[in-house]
Amino acid sequence: MQILDSSRTAAALPYSRLVPAVARAAVELANGTITAPDRQVVTIDPASVLLSMPAIGSDISVTKLITVHAGNARHGLPAIQGEVVVFETATGRRLALLDGPTVTARRTAAVTLLGIDTLAPRKPASALIIGTGTQAAAHADALIDYFGVREFHIAARTQDSAARFGETLASRRDGANLRITAHAAAAIQQDPPPTDVIIALTTSSVPVIPAAIAPGTLAIGVGAFKPNMAEFPPALLHGRQIIVDDLDGARHEAGDLIQAGVDWDKVARLADVLSGKVSCAPAVPVFKTVGQAAWDLAAARVAIASMA
Repeated sequence: MQILDSSRTAAALPYSRLVPAVARAAVELANGTITAPDRQVVTIDPASVLLSMPAIGSDISVTKLITVHAGNARHGLPAIQGEVVVFETATGRRLALLDGPTVTARRTAAVTLLGIDTLAPRKPASALIIGTGTQAAAHADALIDYFGVREFHIAARTQDSAARFGETLASRRDGANLRITAHAAAAIQQDPPPTDVIIALTTSSVPVIPAAIAPGTLAIGVGAFKPNMAEFPPALLHGRQIIVDDLDGARHEAGDLIQAGVDWDKVARLADVLSGKVSCAPAVPVFKTVGQAAWDLAAARVAIASMA
């Protein structure tokens, strides 16, 4: 069994291979070839939980184990720690141990990239990223690597926070010739910058995506993963077709959709768009992701192939 740390896990998951792997996994999950039950959440203490996310494929299978300890800053440790165990389905033979947070960050960004590939009217040249956390950084890097995006608008609670994120991104991607503009989140509600995509990556309890966006802009909500969270405004959800990465998960995790009282019979899975079972309306839809263990399985396939 090979053990990959964070840097080796990232190197084993290039987006050029990860995005098509996620597309394959989405179709397999929809047709039952991949079995992936809802994640199990076990309370450790009032501020800490253990998450278990298994997925069984015909070739390989995975279990991701993640611990979230909200008070770990005082110990000098990351709040989120974990690993992905990869094994051969037919025998149970252990194949690899991957860094869990790295897999999560990259496969989540890959789902967003797949959504853009599938739902956006054109290849994006500009993006508005709402949020400045780990997922925001992963998505910015993914947009640069996969689509060659060079124009970024960053929105955070304060303009200073957005500017610091932008400075870090520019330093990390030195030589990429990025054009980065910082915004306070409140300011973009009335005057959103014109961009090809908007990606929200927050844990906000109130909508952060502007309700009035250009007809050709694809809005993607990634961060709100609990019923009490919301990134999409109800008006935008009721005004556009809604596509989700995982319908079962969205029904009990997508707080913005739940709070908006959407008609779930009209919410479609990305897999059904990919397979041609569902056609997108002429207008650009919105895309909501909540995550799924099948996406970890997709990442494991790519990592295993890279180690062969």
